[in-house]
Amino acid sequence: QVQLVESGGGLVQPGGSLRLSCAASGSSSSLDPMGWYRQAPGKQRDLVADITSGGRTNYADSVKGRFSISRDNIKNAVYLQMNSLKPDDTAVYYCYAKRIRFGITANYWGQGTQVTVSS
Repeated sequence: QVQLVESGGGLVQPGGSLRLSCAASGSSSSLDPMGWYRQAPGKQRDLVADITSGGRTNYADSVKGRFSISRDNIKNAVYLQMNSLKPDDTAVYYCYAKRIRFGITANYWGQGTQVTVSS
């Protein structure tokens, strides 16, 4: 099994920055991609950004130019640097990882961390 543990959420003013971290433990090899989703109240959970083990990144249009995703393959960790935050970025942010092994796909989720952007 794989456990994903997020940290770094909190309350920030509009225009501010936060950095989210997610560490994978357990049987955490070959997680690809790793990334972040978010879910605001009353809305579906949407992809924010993800990154492959080779460093290829993918971002939602709404965060391009403001957020940056990175990962440490040795530590099995993924990070999300969020700059120029807006109230619309308020949501629970979930760390995500996928692994395909022996033809079977497994999706893993963290418990979520709250990000609130408000003055």
